[in-house]
Amino acid sequence: MTRKGERFSIIQEMRRQFPLRWLLVIAHVSRAGYYKWLKTCAQRNSRRQAEQTVRDHIMAIHRLHPYYGYIRMTTALRKEGLQINHKRVYRLMKRLEIQSVIRKKRRFFSKEVCIVNPNRLDREFRAERPIHKLVTDITYVRAGEQFYYLSVIQDLYNNESQEHLIN
Repeated sequence: MTRKGERFSIIQEMRRQFPLRWLLVIAHVSRAGYYKWLKTCAQRNSRRQAEQTVRDHIMAIHRLHPYYGYIRMTTALRKEGLQINHKRVYRLMKRLEIQSVIRKKRRFFSKEVCIVNPNRLDREFRAERPIHKLVTDITYVRAGEQFYYLSVIQDLYNNESQEHLIN
C-alpha cells in the first residue's frame, strides 16, 4: 500500500475526472485528512515562494554590494520592506554560497586628500656628495591615548639617519 501523501496527490490529480467521495473511499482516507493535506501543501508552497523571493532579493543586493555580510544584508533587506531575522539571512546566504568580499581595513581616516609627490629619484639611490639626496618616511606611533608622528630622514650618500618625533 502506498503512503497517505502519495494517495492524496493521486486523489488531487484525479479529482477533476471523478467525484471526490469515490476517490476518498477507494483510497481509504478521510475527507478531513485530505483537506488538511491540501492546506499544508498550500502553506508549504507559499513558504517556498516567499523564500525564493528573499533569495532573489539577497542575490540582487549581493550583486550590487558583494562586500555585505549577513548583518548588513539583513539591514538592506529591511530597507526594502522585508522583515527578516538575521539568522535566516545567514542560513540563506550559506545555502546560496554567498560570502562577503573582505575589504582591506583602514584604521586611520583623514578628512583631507593625501598628496602624492612625484618620484624624483627614479630609483637612483646613490649620491655623489652629502646632503644632496635625502629620503624620508613618516609613521604613526601610539603612546597611550595620543598619536605621535615619527619621521626618519636618511642621507643617501652615507646612509646616515636622523629621527624626529612630532606631537
